[in-house]
Amino acid sequence: MTLPNRLLPWQQHLWEHLGSYIAQQRIPQALLITGNKGLGKQQLANQFAIALLCAAPQADGTACGHCSSCLLVNAKTHPDFIHVQPEEPGKGITIGQIRNLITRLTLKPQFEMYRVVIVNPADKMNNAAANAFLKCLEEPTERTLIILITEKPAKLPATIISRCQKLAVATPDKETVVDWLAKTLQSKSPPAPLLQRGDLLCNISLAQGAPLLALDYANDGILTLRNECFAAWMAIAKQRKSPVIIAEDWHKLPAMPLIFWLTSWVIDLTKCVYHSQVENLYNPDLHGQLQELSGQLELKGLYKLYDLLLAGRQRLDTQINKQLLFEEILIQWHELNRSK
Repeated sequence: MTLPNRLLPWQQHLWEHLGSYIAQQRIPQALLITGNKGLGKQQLANQFAIALLCAAPQADGTACGHCSSCLLVNAKTHPDFIHVQPEEPGKGITIGQIRNLITRLTLKPQFEMYRVVIVNPADKMNNAAANAFLKCLEEPTERTLIILITEKPAKLPATIISRCQKLAVATPDKETVVDWLAKTLQSKSPPAPLLQRGDLLCNISLAQGAPLLALDYANDGILTLRNECFAAWMAIAKQRKSPVIIAEDWHKLPAMPLIFWLTSWVIDLTKCVYHSQVENLYNPDLHGQLQELSGQLELKGLYKLYDLLLAGRQRLDTQINKQLLFEEILIQWHELNRSK
């Protein structure tokens, strides 16, 4: 029997920490798992949850996969395994959902082991929901663990954070990610086309070192899309394409990765001005074009564009018109190159 969400290689030391809770029978009331997107926070939380639900865990603390609880987890019907998440993508977790959770937690767990609640992403609770959620933490129920998952802990109220044990998932080293990504792509059925090390590194760089995000990028051909966007960006720099027309095309693309690509190109241009080593760039495969361009641009203008990109990244969480945002960015990029 294969349980979902196996431990990932870079999570072993984190599992040892979680396993010590089980071994010492000191399960926290609430656990806050933080870390960037694509590091496997949900997988780690699930692994801990099913271990607590399992009636016959293995020597290392992981679930057996064969008991009645594990079978219910596999079937996604375990009554003591509760997930709270936005009801629709892009929406928040509402006070109604939290009130329903509070009602469920007034009842005892149905099995003899623990009951586990996973709230992901926890930062999507609106103010009313977060205030109501405090009741779950202030009045804990027996044999119940609440796991909060977020990549934006600063958005959680301090009153919630202070009542949780903390576990931070760090970005693994590059070689660990390269090895895992290559093996994972080859283990697919049918195996994915063998990627050269340079392409693997590019996908990892685009994902800011996050292995699961790099895997998604490799599967979805994101590197090709990034190269197309870079070609358009360079065409604007050479006054060959209109920033308004490119912005009209770009607003249909995923905004967050695109803003990151733009920011990384500006950072790399700045590094090229100071003759930074190729391996220190976000986009080492683009070094030649970036180096050539960097000698013609004013640092003051690059810093100004960088500030605009940072502000734009913050505004993505609002009801912003993405096309107008990209127009503003690309027009400033166009003007920066026209004045060189």
